[in-house]
Amino acid sequence: MLQVSDLSTYYGSSQALFGMQLNVAAGEVVTLLGRNGMGKTTTINSIMGIVKPASGEITYKGQSIAGRRPFTIAKLGIGLVPEGRQIFPNLTVHENLVATATTGHGKATKWTLERVLAMFPLLQARLSSMGNLLSGGEQQMLAIGRALMINPDLLLLDDATEGLAPMVRKEIWASLAELKAEGLSILVVDKNLNDLIALADRHYVVEKGGIAWSGDTASLRKESWVRETYLGV
Repeated sequence: MLQVSDLSTYYGSSQALFGMQLNVAAGEVVTLLGRNGMGKTTTINSIMGIVKPASGEITYKGQSIAGRRPFTIAKLGIGLVPEGRQIFPNLTVHENLVATATTGHGKATKWTLERVLAMFPLLQARLSSMGNLLSGGEQQMLAIGRALMINPDLLLLDDATEGLAPMVRKEIWASLAELKAEGLSILVVDKNLNDLIALADRHYVVEKGGIAWSGDTASLRKESWVRETYLGV
């Protein structure tokens, strides 16, 4: 579904990605792991067109999307839950959810306002609240719900549960497991390794703007040196 090949991205004269490569198959959950500043967010932003790659290729469902504008990439069926949530602070929860909603591209099962609220019941009581009045956990639920409202085939999550209370993190992981069971493809960045291992099929470890290791969950469990070398503090 998604193929990133030999991707290089710069911020001004500073290179952030050095030949980044990864792929996500239909119905698969894939993680980007690594310490802060290694290029995970830049990879997500390059895929979404928020940062324009200098070279390399990004294909989604067989067509090139490298360098396209973010809204055109979203229209193709890629939903983004960005780092820091970035919900619209001066719109209500209801307005945040419907502002970018699409019709579902002819899908048999579509994400509607009712489905999102069923997944995140806490948002039901907050529909008329402004985005900037929500707790961090409510904002993250809203950011995920907003991404689902474009009815994506691929969901990108950057720092899925960063800074959230344990009970809220548990609810977020449960919702992602539900999305996986429905067949949604997911590329997720997070630091909660145990939760990621329980959810994901494959993993990429990012080090200094490139892939230092990749493998399935069984391999990551077995190869403790990967966790110690690239993920330990």
